[in-house]
Amino acid sequence: MITRSNLAEQLREYQIRSKHDWASVSFFSSTSNLTSSRVDVAIFVIWELVILAFLVFSAVSLYFRHLRVAVILFCITLILLLFMKITKQIRLTRKKKRRMMLPLSM
Repeated sequence: MITRSNLAEQLREYQIRSKHDWASVSFFSSTSNLTSSRVDVAIFVIWELVILAFLVFSAVSLYFRHLRVAVILFCITLILLLFMKITKQIRLTRKKKRRMMLPLSM
C-alpha cells in the first residue's frame, strides 16, 4: 500500500540519486551554484573549447596581419558565446519546470 512516508522516502532517494555536486566547470557561467548533469557539463566544455579555439585563431590571424579574418573569427566567437548563454538559460528553465512538476505528480 502506498503511504505518505513511502512517497516521501522515494522522493528523497530520487533527489539523492539525481543530485550532482559539480564544481563550476563553465568559465563563462554566471551562476555557479546550480547543479548540472554530466551531459550538460560535457556539452558546455565542448562549447568553451570551440570558443577558445576561435579566439586563438583570431589572435593568430592578427599576428599574421589578416585583420579581416581576425574580425570575422571574433564575431563568430561572440555569436557562439551568445548562443551558448541562451542555450544554457533555456535548459535551466526546462529543468526547473520539470523539478517543480515532480512533487505534484507524485
